[in-house]
Amino acid sequence: MLHTAQQQDFRQLARQIKDWARELGFQQTGITDTDLEQAGERLRRWVDQGYHGDMDYMWKHGSKRYRPAELVPGTLRVISVRMDYLPPEDDPVSVQQDPAAAFISRYALGRDYHKLMRKRLQKLAQRMSQAVGEFGYRVFVDSAPVLEKPLAVKAGLGWMGKHTCIVNREAGSWFFLGELYTDLPLPVDPPAKEDHCGRCTACMDICPTRAIVAPWQLDARRCISWLTIELHGSIPVELRPLMGNHIYGCDDCMMACPWNRFATPTPEEDFLPRQGLDRATLLELFHWTEEEFLKRTEGSPIRRIGHERWLRNIAVALGNSGGGKEVMEALQSRLPGASELVAEHVCWALEQLESRS
Repeated sequence: MLHTAQQQDFRQLARQIKDWARELGFQQTGITDTDLEQAGERLRRWVDQGYHGDMDYMWKHGSKRYRPAELVPGTLRVISVRMDYLPPEDDPVSVQQDPAAAFISRYALGRDYHKLMRKRLQKLAQRMSQAVGEFGYRVFVDSAPVLEKPLAVKAGLGWMGKHTCIVNREAGSWFFLGELYTDLPLPVDPPAKEDHCGRCTACMDICPTRAIVAPWQLDARRCISWLTIELHGSIPVELRPLMGNHIYGCDDCMMACPWNRFATPTPEEDFLPRQGLDRATLLELFHWTEEEFLKRTEGSPIRRIGHERWLRNIAVALGNSGGGKEVMEALQSRLPGASELVAEHVCWALEQLESRS
């Protein structure tokens, strides 16, 4: 049992942690306990239904994902942080509606957020250690079996939208999450109990592939983000025409969310678009050699899919475009020496365009 003086000290430390986090560029910080049993049960049901696709990592760590103290022994509290990433003066809708344009999820237009946020969280931990001495901690940014969204809800950062993204009344949903596990018995913040989605189903209605099969239920196997980023093999033929011009990720559900009218543009220069990716055409990106791809995606999350899947995704988008002589020639030029995966999707795209000509 903590003495009153100790409790007061930890309350003061919690206030300081939030101030330090703000100084480090985090727009919001909350503190929660480690009870995630309900979230763990929801995860089990989701996996049992096969909605995780081939993302075996969602369950292979077992209970470590929803029992933080098993992942990091001694963990008592989780500090959850939010960092906004929407580029200023961005118009994703116009890109999405232009069949010749390449749509890339807004989170991937700039530098990879993982390293940036991890460094900031490490700096936060260093400031904490200067105040209290050595303590047990570990930081995470989508890098380990961590249920970051349920933790964010418990820490009061927002509620779980029907599209399964966290939504905040003042900030919408264009933000990253990060966590700092600690053994300090900090006071916890009230969870975001209210669900402000109400009867709105805008995110479900807009989803091109109907991946949101029910409120708060996402079938990853149909999600364009999974198809373009996580899936290593062939994209199911029946889903290809529904993918439009999306070549890396999909923000359709978030663009449709009314709460995103309150989203604040990011102040982080590292999150601003690089290599003209916010206005690039499909043909321009399809012509990138593997060397160009690696050079231009250096420091970007896009690099993780590799050049082969990059071409696969763009081939599908070109098959969904208006076509034209230049598009047909570009697709045909990729066939000599193409891998089996790329050739399959290029041939599909050519068939699509020929059938409409």
